[in-house]
Amino acid sequence: MKKRTGLILGFIFLCTIVIYNSLFFVEQRIQVLILQFGEPIRVIQEPGLNFKIPLAQNIVKFDKRILLFDNNAEEIIAADKKRLIVDAFVRYKIVDPLKFYQTVRFEAALNNRLGSVINNSLRAVLGRVPLEAVISDRREQLMDEVSGLVAKRATQFGITIEEVRI
Repeated sequence: MKKRTGLILGFIFLCTIVIYNSLFFVEQRIQVLILQFGEPIRVIQEPGLNFKIPLAQNIVKFDKRILLFDNNAEEIIAADKKRLIVDAFVRYKIVDPLKFYQTVRFEAALNNRLGSVINNSLRAVLGRVPLEAVISDRREQLMDEVSGLVAKRATQFGITIEEVRI
């Protein structure tokens, strides 16, 4: 009888562990990509309790909120050959977790790629106008141009650009 009770308790313990590893909760502020043996199979963007196959599937969480990327200060030469030290920051949102995972995987890799996109856009826009245009009332128009260029290139990463500021 004692052997049988031990087996039953062991079985209940094993079932509890399997159920615990099968269920996961998606919070309202995150979205989840389910991977099966490293391959993406499904995206969950709705909050709630979900199920996955233990050991075969794992989850990768991405934030739904607006995120901030602060680019390093960059030296740019204006059209009148004056040197500018430009510091830019970007607010972005991950809208396609699958594309984000396939192109950059993690936010650290995005920071490198997005930084080069921002620097190229700043050089393209600010490099064709004189220094006075950058510090005058045309600054908003120039920021909108930079924002448009960055937003166009950022769609390939599965993100949308909410705001670019210099």
